[in-house]
Amino acid sequence: MSHFAEIDENNIVIRVLVIEQEIIDTGNWGNPENWIQTSYNTNLGIYYEPNSSTPSLDQSKSLRKNFAGIGFKYDSVLDAFISPKPYNSWVLNVDTCNWEAPVDYPRTDVNYSWNEDLLNWDILEDV
Repeated sequence: MSHFAEIDENNIVIRVLVIEQEIIDTGNWGNPENWIQTSYNTNLGIYYEPNSSTPSLDQSKSLRKNFAGIGFKYDSVLDAFISPKPYNSWVLNVDTCNWEAPVDYPRTDVNYSWNEDLLNWDILEDV
């Protein structure tokens, strides 16, 4: 079985199913052209060994940059699934098809949240 994402007329993912290509091709699940295969093991353009965080030696299995999720957009030019833009100031990295803040995340043992008004990272207070 494979994972397939169904997209609407705006290329937005409306559902993701584990299903075979032959079943999609029957048309019983809607227009077969609206279904695009996605890889559960692909993230940021890298294919990982199943059930691990180890990049596979065989990157030919990397598929569409990211595993599709409901609300993601399928970009046919990049052949990639892209998550919704989290903040107006963030920009798309076309190599990974991931949104990036205009300021790098601080590399410390402290947790931060993005402050869109100040365009910077705020330290999260302990709750």
